[in-house]
Amino acid sequence: MDEIETGFSKIIKKIEEGKDKITGTSDLIKANDAMLLERMAEKAIPVVKSIGITLLQKGKQDTKGELYDTRYYEKKMIILGKTDPVQFRPDNPAKKVTDQFCLLSEEGKFYEIMYSSDELVTDSYLNVLDVKTVLELYGYDPIYMLYKAMHDYLKGEEALIAALDATLAFIFAEKQQS
Repeated sequence: MDEIETGFSKIIKKIEEGKDKITGTSDLIKANDAMLLERMAEKAIPVVKSIGITLLQKGKQDTKGELYDTRYYEKKMIILGKTDPVQFRPDNPAKKVTDQFCLLSEEGKFYEIMYSSDELVTDSYLNVLDVKTVLELYGYDPIYMLYKAMHDYLKGEEALIAALDATLAFIFAEKQQS
């Protein structure tokens, strides 16, 4: 019975040591969160160029709510977070904000896009954000979403490479048999 209690005490001690390490590491990450996000953004540039999308800049709405005469931003971007929209846009206080997102562009810059919509027109305001402001407005969601995008992209690449390997093996095996 003493051996079980000794083993259990050792497990409890390891858990406590782990908690201390987690707390210390978490505090270190929190102190350097802006630097972490900035470095992640730099590393993600090629991925954003590959998987990013062009977002609506402005469009008119027909009676069914369908958009036409649309214009899109030239830069590819990925969406990293959403927040409760501010009431009005900084460029035009008469325009109410309906949706507000945090973005990362293919240049590695962070942006915030604010969409406004009335019965006739949907348009947007794009604003550059620094890393600290991203974290203030969106919390750690952009860090998580950027990590998740990179992780999913890597999985997709692994699947593509495996498929290409299988295709090449099939092609060359077929040629060798001929």
